[in-house]
Formats: sequence, structure tokens, C-alpha cells
Amino acid sequence: MTSMDVVSLSRLQFGLTALYHFLFVPLTLGLAILLGVMESVYVMTGREIWREMTKFWGLLFGINFAMGVATGITMEFQFGMNWAYYSHYVGDIFGAPLAIEGLMAFFLEATFIGLFFFGWDKLTRVQHLCVTWLVALGSNLSALWILIANGWMQYPVGAKFNPDTMRMEVTDFMQVLFNPVAQAKFVHTVSAGYVTGAMFVLSISAYYLLRGRHVEMARRSMTVAASFGLAAALSVVVLGDESGYTAGENQKMKIAAIEAMWDTEPAPASFTLFGVPDLANRRTAYEIKIPWMLGLIATRSIDKTVPGIKELVAHAEARIKSGIVAYDALEKLRAQPSNNAERTRLDTTGVDLGYALLLKKIRPDIANATADEIAQAAWRTVPAVSPLFWSFRIMVGLGFYFIALFAVAFVLASRRELERYRSFLVIALYSLPLPWIAAELGWIVAEVGRQPWVIEGVLPTFMAVSSISAANVWTTLIGFVVFYSALAVVDVYLMVKTVEAGPPAGDGARQPAGRFVTADAAE
Repeated sequence: MTSMDVVSLSRLQFGLTALYHFLFVPLTLGLAILLGVMESVYVMTGREIWREMTKFWGLLFGINFAMGVATGITMEFQFGMNWAYYSHYVGDIFGAPLAIEGLMAFFLEATFIGLFFFGWDKLTRVQHLCVTWLVALGSNLSALWILIANGWMQYPVGAKFNPDTMRMEVTDFMQVLFNPVAQAKFVHTVSAGYVTGAMFVLSISAYYLLRGRHVEMARRSMTVAASFGLAAALSVVVLGDESGYTAGENQKMKIAAIEAMWDTEPAPASFTLFGVPDLANRRTAYEIKIPWMLGLIATRSIDKTVPGIKELVAHAEARIKSGIVAYDALEKLRAQPSNNAERTRLDTTGVDLGYALLLKKIRPDIANATADEIAQAAWRTVPAVSPLFWSFRIMVGLGFYFIALFAVAFVLASRRELERYRSFLVIALYSLPLPWIAAELGWIVAEVGRQPWVIEGVLPTFMAVSSISAANVWTTLIGFVVFYSALAVVDVYLMVKTVEAGPPAGDGARQPAGRFVTADAAE
């Protein structure tokens, strides 16, 4: 059994690299679509300023895209090292979507991104516009396949454990593809990416308006960002409701932990707007609740209950006991592969095998587990309640803030009054990091919420790490920290330098704040 130190280090390493990589993904998704919108306006109107806008924001997109590729490669390295046993266990399912994603990323993103930057004078307007939209399509399709793989980890369908190969293997690829959790995660994640891209354009445009630089470009960019951002922010809330419903159907413990709901409430359950989770006493103090809200989100009904943590732990105990039977059958089947009676017994109880594996962290001979040890293992199915509780609420609060911010920006842009309200421009400028904070909190909710599982109900996280030394993990962890720190310095330097320089051929003349030039801001 791999030591806990190595497991903790491996989780820390993967968590840090994934969080850092996810800094670049949302902006790539959002900017790619905005580039397509801006260049579409250029093709339809023939106004040169829209071409320069597309090239300028495209340059920032390119910097971000390159950093995303560099950080993504290191994550692939980890699957072959620290998480090699996990890769072996689910490679048949997890590898297929990632292989398709790699092909799409190569043929759409990697191929056409070169044409985007170097094809302005070699392609017709329509041809280059098609290239830009293909880059956007490739970015979004890459996200789709990655999230299909990630969604399967949270709701493993279309696959079955094979005792002969000791691996999970695909039984129905269509179920994997149309996994409801994966589809909900995709639309919710890409919408969050669109918010990030819109905020990026909005904030930098506000900076230019405050400085009186590149005013014509900034006005138009801010108008596009406000319109697109408002639609995206509203979508995040609506699609977040869909994610809540799918989690309520398939990840009940995650919902209970997010709500810090220890006891099952009568239907329809209330949503806890505020509270202080008390882990020692397994209760939530100082609760402020909104009646019915959780029941409507999680079940879309007024008569279905949302189970609390204690009820789900009791259910986990029953599944652990059933899983012990499955584990015993597996052990006997491995000794006698032709034993059809044990194969039948495994088929009957195999769905609970993963729950029995939770006992491996307590004792190696899980067949002899005591009632207390089974209860202890059952409580391990409860993820970290406090981080989930607060991360979710801060994320949701930011989501409603984005709606308000983009709505105000949309109204001001429609009235051509953006430069009259400098206080709003300052707020827009300093809101720049907030979508990234919300996105990282969303990642924390998704990943912490499925603990202790690396594959929900199938493979505990502590069993997914390979038998490597802590020294090896420390070496790669330090290496990644140094590598990512260097990338962060380069990224910030290039972004700041590009923003300070402004558009290659834009109107760099300084304009007095609060005054419009002659062109219509909506052109």
C-alpha cells in the first residue's frame, strides 16, 4: 500500500498544477469566441478598426494559449508517473476522450492558430474569418472531451470492472459521451470561460478609457464585452442550476456537504444562505435559510427529499458491507478464474466493490473489518465540508456580481455614457481577477466534492497513486513550482507589455476622458 505521505504529496502536486493550468483555460475559451465576434463585425462592415481589435485581442489570446499548452503538458506527465495506477485502472475509458481531444486540439487549434496569426494578408476576409471560428471551435471541442473524461470520474457510466484484467473497461461509449454530468459540466464550464474572456476585455478596455488611450477601440471592445458577458453570466447561473440538479441525482454526498446539511430535512429542503459548519458536533450553527430552494434545485420537485450527510453515511455503511462480499468473491475468482459461482457473486455485488476498498486505508484484510471500522470507513465518504460550503457560496456570490456588473456596462454602453462614470470604469478595472477566483473555486468544489474518490464510488483516491518514493514526488513538485513560477513571470510580463503597447495600428492618441470622438461606439 502506498504511504499516506506520497498520496498527500501527489494530490498536492496535481492540485497545484491543475489549479495553475486552469488559469489559462477559461480565458482561452472566452477570448476565442470574442475574436470570432469581432472579426465577424469586420467582415460585415469592412471597418478597419475591427480588424485591428481582432489582431490586438488575438495577440493576448496567443500568449495565454501558449502558456496553457505548456502547463497542460506537465499534467500529462503526472498521469504517467504519480497516477500511473489510476491511468492503468481507467485507461480504457479515460484515455479515449483525451485521445480524441488531442486530435481535435492538433488539427483545429494547433493547425489553424498559425493561420490566424500569419494569414491576415494571405487569406481573404471570409477565409480568415473561418480560420478564427475554427480556432474557437477547436478550443471548445477540446474542453468538451476533457470534461467528458472528468465527468466520467464523477459519474462513471458506460463501463464495467473486468476481474480478469483488473481494469474498468468501456461497455457503452455512447453512455460515456452523453453522460449527463459531463454535459452539464461542459456547458457550465464554457459559460464561465466566456465570462472570464468578457471580463478580461471589459477590464482592459476600462483601463484604456481611464487613461484616455485607444479610445475608439476601447469603446467598441467594452460594448462587445458587456453584451457577451451579460449573456454568459446569465447562462452560468442557469446552467449552474442544471449542474446542481445532476449532482443532486448522482452525487448526493457532494450536495449534502456543500450545504453542510447533516440531517435530512422534510421536502422540499431549504438552502442555507449562511451558516458555520461545526464538524466536531456534526451540525451547522447560525443558519440563515431560504425555504424550498435546495429542494427545487436538487430535485426539481416539492415532494422529493434531499438526503443529509448522516443518512448518506448510513447508506455507505450498507454498501461497504455489500462490497466486502464482492471483494471476497474477487479474491476467490482471481485464485480460481473458472469459478462461475464466485463470478456470479461478484456480478451481483460488484457495484459496491469500491466502497469496500475504503477499508484498505484502515486495515489490509478488509474481510475481517469490525463494525466500528466499517462505520469509520463510511464517514470517510464525507468530503471536506467547510471548504465546500464557503467555496460554493463565494463562487455563487461572484456569479451574481458579474451579472450586475455586465448589466450596468451594457446599459452605459447602449447610452454611450461609459466615459461619464469613471467610478464604474475603476470598478470594472479592479474586477479583472474575479472570474479567475470564481473559476478556481468552482474547480475546488468539483474536485474536493468527489473525495474520497478519484472515480466516484469505484476507486478511492489513496489507491490511485503509484508506488513511487516521496523523494521523487518532492523533486517533481519543486520542479513544477519553479517551472510554473517562471512561466507566471513571463506571462505577466508579456501581457502587461502587450497591453501597454496597445493595438499595433490603433488610435494611440490620448483623448480627454468623458468625450466621444466622431465614430459611433456601436459600430
